[in-house]
Amino acid sequence: MSVEKTEHMNSSTKRTKRLGKPAGIAIFWGLGLILALVLINHHNPLADQVTERMKKVSGCVLITFTCAIFAIYYERIMTIPAELFQSRKLIWKLAKNDFKKRYAGSYLGIVWAMAQPVVTVVMYWIVFDKVFDTRSQMVASGLEVPYVLYLTAGLVPWFYFSEAITQGTMALIEYNYLVKKVVFNISILPIIKVIAATFIHIFFVAVLLLVSVGYGYYPNIYTLQIFYYSFCMFMLVLGMSYMTCALVVFIRDLQQIINIALQIGMWATPILWNISMLKTDNMKTLFKLNPLVYVVNGYRSAIYEEVWFWEHFYSSTYFWIFTISMFCIGTLIFRKMRVHFADVL
Repeated sequence: MSVEKTEHMNSSTKRTKRLGKPAGIAIFWGLGLILALVLINHHNPLADQVTERMKKVSGCVLITFTCAIFAIYYERIMTIPAELFQSRKLIWKLAKNDFKKRYAGSYLGIVWAMAQPVVTVVMYWIVFDKVFDTRSQMVASGLEVPYVLYLTAGLVPWFYFSEAITQGTMALIEYNYLVKKVVFNISILPIIKVIAATFIHIFFVAVLLLVSVGYGYYPNIYTLQIFYYSFCMFMLVLGMSYMTCALVVFIRDLQQIINIALQIGMWATPILWNISMLKTDNMKTLFKLNPLVYVVNGYRSAIYEEVWFWEHFYSSTYFWIFTISMFCIGTLIFRKMRVHFADVL
């Protein structure tokens, strides 16, 4: 009787999945269609018409590509989100343990996690603001806030990205003993690392708010957007981590490549400099293809610019299309390679 019941439950689950697939694809395509229509009908009277037309065409192409990938690989893509939801309590518990054990062997513990970024901010401020007087150049480009506040608002999300992608990439290698266990769900390992990095990020957001208050920029309703932009960074780095943690198992040099890419990425992102300093619109558009530009500028908008995220319509659309595409590709690569992880590790 129990066997018949089990078979009935399994058949019901399969039938539910079959019924859920068309609905899920239809909803995703419907959202994509709505977004495409909004994108086509959106008009900025101050923008260059040629540039705006190019943004609309590129946006529609990206939307179509993302929806097509989602429809073709629906079951493979939705497997990992379903596993993460089912293991949410275990993920939270392991993320807290991962954060605690990282600094368990030192006397100052978590202080070391916060000391290096704080020292980095201070050193950049001294070198670029006091020694080289970058402040005068930034004022010439339109910056009206203290340089240390501008710098801190850019470095806080960058530290989050750098820490999360580094730790997320090495998740499978660090927890290789869990990967080799047949009964353990290894898809939760990358998100554990990203959540652990989020704990440190919360501290730096508090430091950023203290710096802003020190310069007379008090929290207001716009400041709540920090939660939104933190979520943006979380989703972006999570999708990237699923791809990098799967590839690094087979290509160990990827870790060094990522470290070099992070060094280049910091200078390619307007953290120490202002994107308004670029002379041509084409150069600005090229640099804005970096999705981190959206988040970094978003933190500044939340702290002192008092600008809502939906006012940057094209940037928001591009970021989420890019992030969803990255998450889909990352989960597909992870799921494709997961059967070989235990053998290689």
